[in-house]
Amino acid sequence: MADVVCIGAHPDDVEIGMGGTVAALVDSGADVLIVDLTDGEPTPFGTHERRMVEAAEAAAVLGCRRVTLGLPNRVLADTPEARSACAEVLRLERPDVLFMPYPEDAHPDHVAAARIAEGARFFAKLSKTAMAGEPHFPRRAYRYMAVHLRIVREPTFLGDISTTLDRKIQAVAAYRSQFSDNPVNVTLPESLRRTALSWGEIGRVHAAEPFFALEPPVVGSVLDLR
Repeated sequence: MADVVCIGAHPDDVEIGMGGTVAALVDSGADVLIVDLTDGEPTPFGTHERRMVEAAEAAAVLGCRRVTLGLPNRVLADTPEARSACAEVLRLERPDVLFMPYPEDAHPDHVAAARIAEGARFFAKLSKTAMAGEPHFPRRAYRYMAVHLRIVREPTFLGDISTTLDRKIQAVAAYRSQFSDNPVNVTLPESLRRTALSWGEIGRVHAAEPFFALEPPVVGSVLDLR
């Protein structure tokens, strides 16, 4: 069972938003599962088969597990059926920590994925249901940012990815159909590197990723904060 589940609309969303944190969590001994709601297709240079190979390669780089639910790309919607499909994963994997997309975005699928994930967290605890697995409620939920808008929001906290930044970039670059083969997006991996370094500058570390808590986090001591 997973300690941490990270939900994304498409393969590459989690890597873009929090790939360094996934690698850092795996390095700390956590079992991390990425849940892609769709296969991300169609795209100009991709196919279902190619995206699945790329997604598996990226997961191997980060050291995590991954599952694709097969919901419809481009028309992803927050429906009871979508929430239930996602909630079943949570009921079976029983994570303590859940990561989901930031809800403000130009991409409708990302907005829908944020709502589906939040709804699935609630659905997962329901009793007297046809969903597989026993009721479960991930205690902690955070949003990562992998958006198509040029926005900056103040995060709840920053995740230090100083030692895993290169693996994040390597995992993103595994999606050759989306980046190296697509002239429009070819510079994105290095742009992500610069962004992580910028967040690191703010956090007084080498590189970082921003996160946004749904509920106030609690620490045992303020000395735990850096």
